[in-house]
Amino acid sequence: MSKIIFLDVDGTLCNYEGSIPKTAIQAIQQARKNGHRVYICTGRSKAEVYSEIWAIGIDGMIGGNGSYVEDNNQIIMHQQLSATDSRKIVDWLHAHKLEFFLESNNGLFASANFEKRGKITMQQYAKGKGFADVNNITVRTSFPEMIFGAELYRTDLNKISFILNDYQDFLAAKAAFPSLKVGTWGGKNEDPLFGDIGVPNISKAHAIDVLLNHLHASKSATFAFGDAKIDIPMLNYCHIGVAMGNSGPECKQAADYITTSVDEDGIARAFSHFKLI
Repeated sequence: MSKIIFLDVDGTLCNYEGSIPKTAIQAIQQARKNGHRVYICTGRSKAEVYSEIWAIGIDGMIGGNGSYVEDNNQIIMHQQLSATDSRKIVDWLHAHKLEFFLESNNGLFASANFEKRGKITMQQYAKGKGFADVNNITVRTSFPEMIFGAELYRTDLNKISFILNDYQDFLAAKAAFPSLKVGTWGGKNEDPLFGDIGVPNISKAHAIDVLLNHLHASKSATFAFGDAKIDIPMLNYCHIGVAMGNSGPECKQAADYITTSVDEDGIARAFSHFKLI
């Protein structure tokens, strides 16, 4: 029986340097040859899914932590921030002197001082994820296709991420935008370095459900792979939830199976364990 496999990207498909292990590529390609479908299920917008991921030969993607669903180049669902909400968020972030970037399928768009302010934050992020040498990490190495100096009032946004000066900035954003989904993401043990604001009532699990309905497929055929708290809903939703060895404790607790880390061939080992390859 063919299976449907959902892979988180950062910390699951690739390590936090952005490298995809060859064993993961080979496992995905063999699984697809065996008749299984493979989708990425990520917080990234489509503009952040670079060519090396598509070159593997995946069947499609869930992006924006569940706001976007694509199957073989066909858009199945796309929920975006309204133009009004997008403008309000940008104005609020400017008023609170918080640097940010806009996440769209058409690109990532940085606020005026994000590159300078973001360098320290991205180095903190990398250090928390286990990098030994973070001195060469910059915003441009972390987000190679980020666009600077562009118009920030846009109508095509999946979500907006902003640098937290402290946790109070997240609480203030949550109070300011109660009708939207406000979260955090970050470094070691997912300590909050960034806040993000997106459309309400989305999750990776909901997006998977939308895709399964489109495919006329059963939940019993599904596998989900993740490493972070944001992945827990899809680990719980899918028939088999797999946590990477580099996952946090909450993610591991939610999983049916724990494989090895990204750099220890975690995807390939789990695919083999479940006889997907």
